[in-house]
Amino acid sequence: MPTGESLSLQLVEKTLAPPVRYRLVRKTNCILPLKELSIDEAYVVPDFELAEELIARGADSARIAISPRDSTENQYLGYSQVAAGKQLVPASPFDFKQSIIIVLPTYNERANLEALVPAINQYLVADILIVDDNSPDGTGELADQLSCKHGHVHVLHRSKKEGLGPAYLAGFKWALQRNYSLIIEMDCDFSHAPWDLPRLVHRSRTADLVIGSRYVPGGGTENWNASRRFVSCCGNTYVSLFLGSTIHDWTGGFRCYRRELLTRMNLATVRAKGYIFQVELAWRALRLGADVDELPIRFCDRIEGQSKLGWQSIAEALMEVPKMYLQGLGGR
Repeated sequence: MPTGESLSLQLVEKTLAPPVRYRLVRKTNCILPLKELSIDEAYVVPDFELAEELIARGADSARIAISPRDSTENQYLGYSQVAAGKQLVPASPFDFKQSIIIVLPTYNERANLEALVPAINQYLVADILIVDDNSPDGTGELADQLSCKHGHVHVLHRSKKEGLGPAYLAGFKWALQRNYSLIIEMDCDFSHAPWDLPRLVHRSRTADLVIGSRYVPGGGTENWNASRRFVSCCGNTYVSLFLGSTIHDWTGGFRCYRRELLTRMNLATVRAKGYIFQVELAWRALRLGADVDELPIRFCDRIEGQSKLGWQSIAEALMEVPKMYLQGLGGR
């Protein structure tokens, strides 16, 4: 994932970069150990399934081209790169021929939003709903400008900041009223890589809920300090002690829901405000017997702006997770 450089320059303004040398990987040689790629190399695979095998073994999803046809003399495959050694960009975004919407909750995300929308457009054909909680930095005004510029970008203005949970619930309600078949959660700060969106949608063919996971083989975090890693690991361990280890990344916020699952969840009764919202919805999905799958991602800490995770969210998690456990006992 990009670090330390301007995300806007990397993802929106393609710079001159040396040609990519592709390592073609087929089913027959996938058992070979992965070799570290040089700065001008990338993998090319014929399908998403083989890409997932490579990623689970440590390959970077940003450096994998998915092309059903071989190139001649290892040349152009329809992908380019924004800079040497950086993420690949397909010639056109993946179109799954489904009605998909990406819900982006924002609060003071002006510095990220302008770059994120065109970045998403490079990788996936989908509508985007920006849910802004009356950001004082002008994020809402920028969202309106983007909506006027791009017909697939929509804006839902909320009067005040109430937390991540209410923002997502408002976005889900808006999406369900408009019959989208897939509804995606995504942070607005580039913690979740836009190039992983097609992988998320593809995996939804066999799952009701797909979670981009930091804690399955191939997943991980980047640019986190020791305290951030400690809090995240402790949080997921705490949840697992009460709710089980069926899910490895309970708090992950990069997700794809099938419409049918959300309609069964009785979202009007969800009370979680902060990041525990993610735990509650995953727990509800399991209790409904939904097929939940985890997709390895590399989570990169934000470069612009400040994290919204605070002690209030941690305290909410400490209190609400045991309640979910007791509710589960009562429902047996």
